[in-house]
Amino acid sequence: MSCLSARTGRQRQRYEGNLRLVSGCIPYRWIKDSTDQTGETEEMIEVLMVSSPKRDDLVFPKGGWEDDETVTEAACREALEEAGVKGLLRVVPLGIWEFRSKSNLDLCCTEGGCKGYMFAMEVTEELHTWPEQNNRSRQWLNIKQAFSLSRYEWMCSALEEFLRVIEEERKLEKQDEDSIGCPSSLVADVSESQTMAPPKCYKRSSTMPHHSMNSKKNILSCAS
Repeated sequence: MSCLSARTGRQRQRYEGNLRLVSGCIPYRWIKDSTDQTGETEEMIEVLMVSSPKRDDLVFPKGGWEDDETVTEAACREALEEAGVKGLLRVVPLGIWEFRSKSNLDLCCTEGGCKGYMFAMEVTEELHTWPEQNNRSRQWLNIKQAFSLSRYEWMCSALEEFLRVIEEERKLEKQDEDSIGCPSSLVADVSESQTMAPPKCYKRSSTMPHHSMNSKKNILSCAS
């Protein structure tokens, strides 16, 4: 059993008109994938999804944004409560999506409407126990798997924006590398068009730094 507890109730829930405000994140990590012909080890990105208590599907950790916390604090809290992870959260959201609760409309006000702020979180710690582990399991997936298991259009849209952000970071890393005269060895298997089939994976060389100095300025540490 976890010594932590999840928040319950709607007393502190934020609303904007008839929309319940929600905050969440796409947790991700880099794992060793393969060794190329030059002997360098490549890394592949994976994202974390959690099971829904009342439905047979996977979602990204998210939940109500309450009035005693910032939107980023809410995203970090939900990642901890639902998925049992801590990490580095980017303060700039991936986007804001409006959607309806497909299961219990009363969870997202009378009309069932939610306005969700989604962020990217690079996971630095996975807890062995977490508040909602009895109701939720967690699963690491490659990008193709995540797209195929994303039940709702807004989730696919958030994933597409997540890939765009990671690609921008890749370009920043390449610029940093070029500025010191080093050859680029970063490999990205990412579709250039959102209308094309989603990529199976996103790779980079493990010899590259995980974040450029520029990208670190937009990251909020939530690993305490």
